[in-house]
Order: sequence, then C-alpha cells, then structure tokens
Amino acid sequence: MAVLAAMLTVFANTSAFAQEAAAAATAKPVDMEPVYKSTLFYVLLFLLLCLFIAIVGKALRVYELTRETQGKPEGINWNKINGILFALFLIVGLYGVYWEYTVHGNMILPEAASEHGKKIDQMFNITLIITTIVFILTHIILFTFTYFYKSTGKRKAYYYPHNNALERIWTIIPALVLTVLVLMGFLTWRSIFYKIEDPKNKPLSIEVTSSQFQWDVRYPGADGVVGKKSYKLITAINALGIDFTDKNSLDDQLADEIVLPVNKPVRFILTSKDVIHSFYMPHFRVQLNTVPGMTSYFEFTPTLTTEQMKAKTNDPTFKYLLLCAKICGANHFNMQKPVRVVTQEEYDAWVVKQNPYLTNDLRKAFKLPVVAEPSKEAPAAADTTAKDTAATKTNQLAIKK
Repeated sequence: MAVLAAMLTVFANTSAFAQEAAAAATAKPVDMEPVYKSTLFYVLLFLLLCLFIAIVGKALRVYELTRETQGKPEGINWNKINGILFALFLIVGLYGVYWEYTVHGNMILPEAASEHGKKIDQMFNITLIITTIVFILTHIILFTFTYFYKSTGKRKAYYYPHNNALERIWTIIPALVLTVLVLMGFLTWRSIFYKIEDPKNKPLSIEVTSSQFQWDVRYPGADGVVGKKSYKLITAINALGIDFTDKNSLDDQLADEIVLPVNKPVRFILTSKDVIHSFYMPHFRVQLNTVPGMTSYFEFTPTLTTEQMKAKTNDPTFKYLLLCAKICGANHFNMQKPVRVVTQEEYDAWVVKQNPYLTNDLRKAFKLPVVAEPSKEAPAAADTTAKDTAATKTNQLAIKK
C-alpha cells in the first residue's frame, strides 16, 4: 500500500509538473478549481487513511511482540478497549437515531391530503413507533451486555443452551404484534379498494394513460362517462386509441394538468401503452402500477385544496404532483404532471374550457360530422393590413429612388 501511495504521489506530481509546463508554453489561464472537488483527491485521501491505519497496526503488533519476547505481560488489554468501543458506539448510535428523527424527520411529507391517506399515515406511525422502541431497547441491551461482560480472565461464561419460557416470549409477542399490523394493513387496503358507491355522491372518473415518458389525461365530458378505447385503434392522430363508435367518447376532453374538486371522490382509470409505470401522487398517499393490457382503478377523496396546503406548509410555491415511481427508462425523472385541488366552483369553471379529444381530423377519419372551426376573419384582416403597410413602404422607397 505504501508503494502504491508513493507511485500515485509521483504520478500526481509528474502530471502537475507537466500541466505547469504546458500552461507556461501556451500561456493559458490555469484552472484553479479547488482540489477537494476532484476524484483523485479523495482516492489519495482514502489510501492515506488506509496507510495510516496499517502503520499504527504494525507498530502495535511490534510493541506486543517485543513485550512477548521479553517475557512481560500483555501490554494492551484489547478486551477492555473493545468493551469501551462498544459503549462509545452505543452513545454515538443513539445520538444518530435522535439526529435522524429531528433532522431528516422534518423532511418527510406533510399531512395526507386525502381521506384514506390519514389511515395510511396512522398505520405508518404505529409501525414506526413499535420498531423504534424495539430497535433502541435491543441495542441498549446488546451493547451494554458487551461492555459489562467483557472477558477479564477471572470468570467463565455460563453455558445456557435452552429456555422454553424465554423462547415462548420472544416468539409469541412478535407474532401477536405482527398479526395486529398485518390486520390493520389488510383492513385499510379493503377500505381503499372495495368501496360502496354512494348514488348521491358518485365519483368523478378520470382516465390516465402512461407512456414513455408522459401522462395523458382524459376527462369524461358532460355525460360524466369516459368512453371506450382499444390499442388496435391507436394511430398518429388517435394516440390513445379512442373508440368513437362509443357515444360516451364523443364529448371526452384532454387536459394538460389534473384538476380535482375538493371533498369529491375521484376514480382514476389507469392504463399503460408500453411498459409498466407507477401512478404515484405522494401527497394523497396514492400509488398503483399501470400495466400494459390491463386496466387498474384507484379511488380517493382529496381533502385539502392546493391553497390550503400552501398555507399549512408555509410554502407559496407548493404544488401537488403526479410522478412515476417505476424506473421506466432514461427520461423517467421527467415524467411529471401538475395536480391542482380546487373548490367545486373553480373546477366547474375550469373543466368547460378544456379542449375536446375529438378534433375535425378525427371526425374525418371516423366519418363523423365535421364541426365548424372558429372564425379566423380577425387574424386575416390583421394580415391584410400588415401586407398593405409593407406594400406602402415599398412604394414610398421606390418614389424616393
């Protein structure tokens, strides 16, 4: 290791001299980037640390061999040192747990913005509290036992091979705790995916189609029903493969963002065009895979508007997001869609402004009646004026010449 470090040092110095000579010859400014930003710096630092530890270890070993050859007793009580190190590791480790909870604990998501999300947070907190208590107690016992019962050469370990009562305790108690946690998870899962529909408060259906690397959002239109689609109908102009023989498809709308009315159940219809993606809205505690050839559903009720969450988080730039939680390709990180939760009045005003999916090009392709395009007279008049102005300037220049 010493030879390797020396070779690297020589190589680094030679490279540095070569760089200085080249810089002097070309008279270009030298890159004065801090050395700690280079990879070579950390490699050399690591090798230097290893070399230091090796030298200290060899020195201690020489010390021990010298005392042994002189017939002297052991100079360093390694059992005592190991016991002290265990005690120090316990203190540092417990502080590390405290630091994680106080520092990184403040970086977790804010409170859930959906009804079922509160149940998931409650289940998560209960699990975290139980596991934290068990983790701290077991490590205190383990490290304290190691410190107080380190070998002294004056006592012999007691042979304790079996205890039925102890085994029953550490088998039954974890089994009961895990059974309770599993039942909580099962009941929470059923409450999310098996809902009884309220005829007076039917959910808003929204279809989300995933593909590399985007989300396509389709709203149901005035009839409140999302029309059928088929992968066999996918073309350049019908990217989602909508089946326009289904009357429910005729008024469907496309949206660049997801807008949800607060306190209104929302039912997402999830499909994928290419690979497995994951429909993930962390603030609502929503996550479900979108699988090619299969339709999935996730229903939930948002409880906090975007403006309310901005106030709760004290973040005026806060926004809900739809993300992909699967590593689905090179541009996976870019697969985002903004989500807004608004009042029912704001939602009603927004949804009527969304463009219909069925364009005139699609109408022609599916032999449906073509709708009149918006009038373009005003832009044409503006163009004519511009042309007349340009012509007048040209004539004036010609007269001057």
